[in-house]
Amino acid sequence: MIKYLFFIFFVIINFNVKAENNYISIASTTSTHDTGLLKYINKFFTNEFNINVKVLSLGTGQAIRIAKDGNVEILLVHHLPSELEFMNNGYGIIRYDLMYNDFVLVGPKEDNNKCKSIKEKLEEIADNKFQFISRGDDSGTHKKELELWKLINIVPNSNSEWYLSVGQSMGQTLLMTNNIKAYSISDRSTWISFNKKENLKIVCQNLPPLFNQYGIILVNNNLNDNLNTEDANKYINWLISDKGKELINNYKVNGKQLFFFNYN
Repeated sequence: MIKYLFFIFFVIINFNVKAENNYISIASTTSTHDTGLLKYINKFFTNEFNINVKVLSLGTGQAIRIAKDGNVEILLVHHLPSELEFMNNGYGIIRYDLMYNDFVLVGPKEDNNKCKSIKEKLEEIADNKFQFISRGDDSGTHKKELELWKLINIVPNSNSEWYLSVGQSMGQTLLMTNNIKAYSISDRSTWISFNKKENLKIVCQNLPPLFNQYGIILVNNNLNDNLNTEDANKYINWLISDKGKELINNYKVNGKQLFFFNYN
C-alpha cells in the first residue's frame, strides 16, 4: 500500500512534464521486473527510440488498480480473467498475448512423494496440515493459487494453523517458505532467479493447470489526457515484433530461459 501511494504521488507531480521528459510508464507484475527481464528489454527500446520506460513493479491486482486510475500507459500482468474484465469495462484499448511460462509448487526437499496431479498434491497438503505459505497480495500468482485450491473445494483460511497468508512479494514469500520448509506456489521465472532455496525443491510442475500466460494492454487514454499513448503503442508494437520475440526468448538466468514469446 505504501508503494502504491508513493507512486500515485510521483505520478501527480510528474505528469505535467511527461511530454518534455519523453517517457512511458508500465505497471507490471513483479516477476518481469524481479527477474531482470524488463530492465534488459527496455534498454534496447530506449536506445532505438530515445524513449525512457519507467516500470512500477506490483502484484497483478495492484497493477490493474494503478492502470484503472489512468496513471500508466501500459499494463503487463498475468491473470487472464482480470485482464478481460479490465478490457470489457473500457479501461484498455487493446490486449495481446505476449509470452508465457508456468507456475510450480515448491516444497521441502524431504518430500519424496511423486506428484501425479496438482489436485492430489494440494489434498495431501491440506489433509496433513503441512505448512503452506501464500503470497496473499492479490497478485497473479495469488489469484492462480486460489483457483487451484478451488479444484479441491477449499477456501483457505488465513487464520488456520497450517496456511499462512503473508501479503508479500514472490521473493519474500519464497524466503519465508525456505526458512520453515513449507510449501508455496511460485512462477517458474522467479523460482529460477531466486537463490536462497537450499531447503526447497519443485514438487509439482509441467501440468496444464499451472500454465501462466502474460498479457500486455494499452491503457485507454480517455482515463487521463496526459497519457503518452503514441509512444506506448510504439513500445507494444515493438515488443510483439520479431525484435521483441528475440529479446524475450534469448533472456536467460542461470542458463535457463524464463519466458517464452507467444504473440501471434
